[in-house]
Amino acid sequence: MNTVSPLSIHRALELGRRVLEIEAQAVAALVGRIDESFGQAIDMILRCRGRVIVSGIGKSGHIARKFAATLASTGTPAYFVHAAEAAHGDLGMIAAEDIVIAISNSGASAELLTIVPQVKRRGARLIAMTGNADSPLAREADIHLDAAVREEACPLNLAPTASTTAELALSDALAVALLDARGFDTEDFARSHPGGNLGRRLLTHVRDVMRARERVPTIAGNALLSEALLSMTRGGMGMTIALSADNEPEGIFTDGDLRRALENGIDVRATQLAEVLTKNPHTIRPDALAVEAAEIMERLCINQLLVVDETGALVGALNTHDLMQAQVI
Repeated sequence: MNTVSPLSIHRALELGRRVLEIEAQAVAALVGRIDESFGQAIDMILRCRGRVIVSGIGKSGHIARKFAATLASTGTPAYFVHAAEAAHGDLGMIAAEDIVIAISNSGASAELLTIVPQVKRRGARLIAMTGNADSPLAREADIHLDAAVREEACPLNLAPTASTTAELALSDALAVALLDARGFDTEDFARSHPGGNLGRRLLTHVRDVMRARERVPTIAGNALLSEALLSMTRGGMGMTIALSADNEPEGIFTDGDLRRALENGIDVRATQLAEVLTKNPHTIRPDALAVEAAEIMERLCINQLLVVDETGALVGALNTHDLMQAQVI
């Protein structure tokens, strides 16, 4: 079995820390470069009547792909075009109304420079993000964004490390600034992510997960405790609701209330439900978000919540199991 010497582990730890320091410095240096060019890029993209096409090659290509995905999910229609594939037919995806964002640390990637004349000929605008403001790509661009780094985090100063971190951070800065400028909010974000946990949390309402009125165990407020126990058993929600003649909740009787009643020596057959139920139960409206229901239940340490309409009439109920089944919690 191979083992690593303490000296090697020490070097690995030191190198790991050094990498993080270099990359953190590279990102911090970008702050001073958020200037008029950055603002012009934001303005150009906001005015774009077509799509934003992000392109790159190699490691910068991976950053470009992620940037396009971030833009698309935050309100800016965008997609990624591989620089090499663009020269072999994918240029057909680019139209005059579009903006091309080309990412290259050197600013001299042959694959990107090959397609620049065609991008210009089609009438599309070009934003370049490079680490060299005097590079061919930077000079040809309508707007240049400076993502230069002093050094790579690689000990050889060769592998794209700090440079790709800077590109990623600068592209995120663009995406977030655009998100804010468009007034993109949490509901917009959820609509872009309907299949994920975030979408479920932001788009699911109480009415979507509650048990409708006819499925909720209820009983008259003047019933006996023994009758309430039968109602609880049939309902399968760990509770029953005492209702008034106007269909308004007078109280709730839960498993917890039953335990407390038994501990106090209550006679189940002779006791009136009104003597042991919890009055003024907590309620929520059906149009509230399901996450609001989860927050109330967690904060109050309760397992059930009643759902009432604007008149206070019972329209449904839900418990923690319902929220878990809907993957809200």
